[in-house]
Amino acid sequence: MSEAMKMIVDGYVRLKDREALEELRNHRRRLRQQLQEHRGASFGAFDVSKSLQAFDAEVLVIEAGLERLHTSATN
Repeated sequence: MSEAMKMIVDGYVRLKDREALEELRNHRRRLRQQLQEHRGASFGAFDVSKSLQAFDAEVLVIEAGLERLHTSATN
């Protein structure tokens, strides 16, 4: 998991910037989808499974940040 992604998410949570977090999550999902669609076709013998796992882990961190925002807004 990227420490940089954790720091970015923490910054957006401190700023209460839900829109930026949602855009970041959607961007990561799009990148993952594009990689999945081109798997094997463009990459030949290159194993993209670790990249897919990294995108999944980043999305989980972003969603946890969104949940923190939601929790703080309801308190």
